[in-house]
Amino acid sequence: MVKNRKNSFLNRIVIVIAVFVVWMLFFDQNNWINQYKLSEELKEVQRQEHYYQQEIISDSIQLHALKTDINSVEKYAREHYKMKKDEETVFYIIEEDKKEEK
Repeated sequence: MVKNRKNSFLNRIVIVIAVFVVWMLFFDQNNWINQYKLSEELKEVQRQEHYYQQEIISDSIQLHALKTDINSVEKYAREHYKMKKDEETVFYIIEEDKKEEK
């Protein structure tokens, strides 16, 4: 009789735990699947944040150089806006990607 009650009690505990695990895996608003997706999204956002912080540092350095050095302004204008002096002739060489044929 005592053994039967003990087995019945253990069976109920196992059932309750199983229902809880299933509920937490699939049905709850904060289920484990959503938590995993959110943690992956957070990691991606943190990677993007790090990338943009590095870009801000790089741009700040470049901006400081442009504000302080006239030669860097000229170099930037030549490279990005394809500007030239009046007496110069500039030739642009465009390299095409060559694909290997099999």
